[in-house]
Amino acid sequence: MKIQPASLAALAVLVVMVGASCSTPPEPPRQVPHSSAPSAPSAPEPAPLAKSAPAAPALTSEAAYRKQIAERIVQSSPDVFTDTLPKMLKSIVVVDITIDRDGKLTAVGIRRSNGYKALENTALNSVRRAAPFAAPPRAMRRNDGSVKFLETFLFRNDGRFQIRTLAEMQ
Repeated sequence: MKIQPASLAALAVLVVMVGASCSTPPEPPRQVPHSSAPSAPSAPEPAPLAKSAPAAPALTSEAAYRKQIAERIVQSSPDVFTDTLPKMLKSIVVVDITIDRDGKLTAVGIRRSNGYKALENTALNSVRRAAPFAAPPRAMRRNDGSVKFLETFLFRNDGRFQIRTLAEMQ
């Protein structure tokens, strides 16, 4: 397809018109009062607003609460490791946790495991040891006022663990 010179000229005019309509008009010159009396200093002009980087997304109430619970479990357990996660884990234990409206642990059980009973018990006892917890946010409560969620314990060969909620932040 060949563009005709007349079409090219019309396109150029259109681009200039669109560009001109998008620009902001210049500010009118300021009027300086003419008087023989000294003038009071004028108020400083407000600084132009700088464009800031977009804010990082805020944690949801549920994510923040789960992180708080995980941190409490880690603080109260002697079986935690803080090194980087190994490529191969000995076991992954998924624990089902229920906390009432006041932060009391009402139920804790194994949702998924690969059969290492000692590691299952370590996970369960770590949650029990950390209780009671902070009261859950109203927005995440069920009809009975409790919250129920899963937490994953990542065990390495020596039986020490990290909690997935916190390990994801490494």
